[in-house]
Amino acid sequence: MRARLLPLLVVLMAGVLIALGFPLAVSLAAGQQQGVVVDRIDDSARFAALAQFVVEAEGAGDKSADERIQTLRSELARYQGLYGIRAGIFYRDGNAMAAAPGWWRLPDTKDADQAFNEALAGRRSHDPAQVWPWQPHGKLLVASPVVLDGDVVAVVVTESPTDQMRSRTLQGWLLIAAGLTAAMLVAFGAALRLTSWVLKPVRTLDAAAHGIATGRMNSRVAAAGGPPELRRLARSFNEMADNVEEVLEQQRAFVADASHQLRNPLAALLLRIELLALELPPDNEEIASVRTEGKRLAQVLDDLLDLALAEHATAELSLTDIGSLTSERVAAWRPLAEEKGVRLVERGRTAVTGWADPIALSSALDAVIDNAVKFTPSGEEVEVLVAAEEGTAVIVVTDRGPGLTQEELARIGDRFWRSNRHQNIKGSGLGLSISRTLLAAGGGSLSYAANPPHGLRVTVSVPRTGPDTA
Repeated sequence: MRARLLPLLVVLMAGVLIALGFPLAVSLAAGQQQGVVVDRIDDSARFAALAQFVVEAEGAGDKSADERIQTLRSELARYQGLYGIRAGIFYRDGNAMAAAPGWWRLPDTKDADQAFNEALAGRRSHDPAQVWPWQPHGKLLVASPVVLDGDVVAVVVTESPTDQMRSRTLQGWLLIAAGLTAAMLVAFGAALRLTSWVLKPVRTLDAAAHGIATGRMNSRVAAAGGPPELRRLARSFNEMADNVEEVLEQQRAFVADASHQLRNPLAALLLRIELLALELPPDNEEIASVRTEGKRLAQVLDDLLDLALAEHATAELSLTDIGSLTSERVAAWRPLAEEKGVRLVERGRTAVTGWADPIALSSALDAVIDNAVKFTPSGEEVEVLVAAEEGTAVIVVTDRGPGLTQEELARIGDRFWRSNRHQNIKGSGLGLSISRTLLAAGGGSLSYAANPPHGLRVTVSVPRTGPDTA
């Protein structure tokens, strides 16, 4: 979630900074150019005053007109030599009164013609087109009228190079870019803190929910930090977890108490059945059926009590020799398998260790091997394989029994579930559920798969790393 929220905030902040920085950069460039234009207008006003004296002398036929033109030309030359700005005074017909350098004439461009005509109309030229830093050949042309007795008699035109102006504009843009970069870094740091502050309760909630989903019912969320809505959600989550844990605890207690309380009446009932059987013929089928169902009910009650204890118990993990424990359980079940005509063999590695509760793992192996031997026909083989995978120690039990369909594989391990094809085989449907619960408390698992061409493959997995290492 942070990987999606953080880029969104960064893009939004970058958009805001660009939206602020772009107009600022344009305004800076326009301000630099406007300053140059104002300076050229001021200079043009001074030259226009000198040009007025020349036009007055020429109009009056004064002999000082030539001297005044020479003075104007020397001023223009000195101005051009000092600032590198071309300047000239042009009559209404476009002929030059004076220019610096002397060969310079009014540029033959649309902008120059427009500025000259505006000056002839008595207006100072409009603002020139913006010259950007990437336009090395850009020039600024400014035209101002020379007015005498209310009439425009000439036009002062200046053509300024833009190197220094573009350089100042570029430096200003670099400062703006540096400021925006610094602001972006600050904003990015603020976004990191903000997303961490907002998402920390979400991560805590996710961890607590995962803990409850994996059986750690005491997982809770510390409702501190983060937005008020998420703190309120954390408190609601804790209340929900408390209620769920209480309901589950009541359920376990009920199952344990019910199975315990029913055992004594059932034992008395079985005893009465045995006494009643003494009065009946030994081969009476009804009493044999009642006796079988009574024993099955007693087994179910024992399994229910074991399941309630398994769900309530905590795993006592230790580094266990998986190979040795498996060999011990295989040896314990081999006489029963031989009695049924089933070959129970052990293969794979013998020196494999893992972190498990030895009692829980032994119970799980007993349930799995019992089922494998129970459903494997005489003359077939049950294989128990010990192996080490990446981070996991596995015990794979494969049989050659009838196997299960895909729908049945999805349901195997559910409480009280048994295949319709195996209802006549002894069992309560709780053995694998108990084994799965015991293994899950220690981080282990049970998985099931088909064993072609027929049969079932059951995999018991336990971690090879301890809780502290993990």
